[in-house]
Amino acid sequence: MKSEFFFVLLIEKYFGGFIMAVTYMSEAGYNKLKEDLYQLEKVQRPAISKQIAEARDKGDLSENAEYDAAKEAQGLLEMKIGQIKETLASARLIDESKITTSEVQILNKVTIKNTKTGQVMSYTIVSESEANLKEGKISVTTPIAKGLLGNKVGDKVNVQVPSGMIEFEILDISL
Repeated sequence: MKSEFFFVLLIEKYFGGFIMAVTYMSEAGYNKLKEDLYQLEKVQRPAISKQIAEARDKGDLSENAEYDAAKEAQGLLEMKIGQIKETLASARLIDESKITTSEVQILNKVTIKNTKTGQVMSYTIVSESEANLKEGKISVTTPIAKGLLGNKVGDKVNVQVPSGMIEFEILDISL
C-alpha cells in the first residue's frame, strides 16, 4: 500500500481566507534555504543599496543607467527573498527516520534502466526547492519521479515525458 505521507508534496491548507501550499523538504534542504536567505539579506541587499546610493550621487536619475540597473537588481533580489521566505514559512520537514527502501519514496536514491536503450541512471528524489540535476537530484513533481513513486525494485514503469512514453525498470532503491 502506498504511503500518502510521501506522495503528497503540496497540500493545500486554508489559512484565514487564502490557500497556502505546504512544501515538504529534508532538513538539509531547509537549512540550505536559510543560508541562502541570510546571504541575500545580509550580504547582497546591503551591496545593492550601496550601488543605488553611489548611482544616485552621480546626478540626474532620469538618465542614469547605473541607477536603473541597480534598482532593477534590487527588485529582483527582493522578489527572490520573498519567495524563499514564503517557502520557509510553508516548509514541513520530512521525518527521515520513517523513510524506507521497500518502495520508491521522496529522499530515496533510485537506480533505473531505460528498457529500450539500456541506459542506467541514478536519481535522488527530493522536494522542488532541493532539485539539482547536476547533483542527480530530481524534483518529486517531475514526470519520472511521479512515475517511480510507490513502485518496488524489479517493477517496470511507463513514464510520459515530453518526448513520449518511456519504460524504466527499477534496479535499486537506497537511502
